Amino acid sequence: MNKGKLVISLDFELVWGVFDHITLSDKVTYFDNTRNVLPKMLACFEKYKMEVTWATVGMLFNENWEEWMTHVPEQKPTYSNLNLDAYAYGINHQKSGLDRFFFAPELIRAIQQTPGQELASHTYSHYYCLEEGQTKEQFEQDLDLVIKMAKKAKTSMQSLVFPRNQWNQAYLESCLQSGLTQVRSNPAVWFWNNPNQASLVTKLFRTGDAYLPLSSMVYGTEHVKTTTVTAQPASRFLRPHHRFSIANTLRLQRIKNEMTIAAQQDKVYHLWWHPHNFGDYPEASMQALTEIALLYQVLNEQYGMQSVSMANLPLQL
Repeated sequence: MNKGKLVISLDFELVWGVFDHITLSDKVTYFDNTRNVLPKMLACFEKYKMEVTWATVGMLFNENWEEWMTHVPEQKPTYSNLNLDAYAYGINHQKSGLDRFFFAPELIRAIQQTPGQELASHTYSHYYCLEEGQTKEQFEQDLDLVIKMAKKAKTSMQSLVFPRNQWNQAYLESCLQSGLTQVRSNPAVWFWNNPNQASLVTKLFRTGDAYLPLSSMVYGTEHVKTTTVTAQPASRFLRPHHRFSIANTLRLQRIKNEMTIAAQQDKVYHLWWHPHNFGDYPEASMQALTEIALLYQVLNEQYGMQSVSMANLPLQL
């Protein structure tokens, strides 16, 4: 690897990624802000020539509820926790009048039309790969659907991000069979070893590490592992804008310091977030993103750092 790499992956999901945690009627402004800020993100990435991977929930490809109803796998996920059932949630909200939070084909087209953007899989139904009750066969049928939706949109997918970072080693072969060769894995530190069963201590370290140097989140080729697929460790979650300015200063400085180290040492830095994380404070969030983009421009000029998508990272190693 000749130069440092900046990888950015976004978990694009709208309501499908959080419906079990929210009351939808309370989030209208939040999701409208998300939809409105997404084109601004794309404009920023295009302006600064940044490649970005958009891990997209397949249900967002549908144009409306009628199309959504035709895309149902023979085996839906049988989670023990019924609150995670995206199909039941969708049926219960067909008359909500908030279709724009469930479907976003026009935003997907905007992603496709922006240079350097990779459309990737976040599964079809925001599938939870470590939840009790679901099976490998159900996961494979879910992947079949998202690949079908991508083909309909005249694109193919090479990369996948497991929803809620529920990394399941046993499912990697299924990913490969679907043509998905790159998968984002969790940070290579002890407090990210099991994201589905986090203790109070691990949660404290994950939160604290976003503001204080508790770990090193840049990595080299030794951490990019190839088994059935290539596992690319995440480095840092761009946490949402905080109402306390000191928290925003610390989290942004943490990211800038790590980006600089990666550029200087020819390492990889993988930043990720959800577009809806910009929903509460869209303007302040875009300002933070612009600062990151401006620093990337400086690091590109000074050290030759390159912005690459998940699909293009292995080509550079």
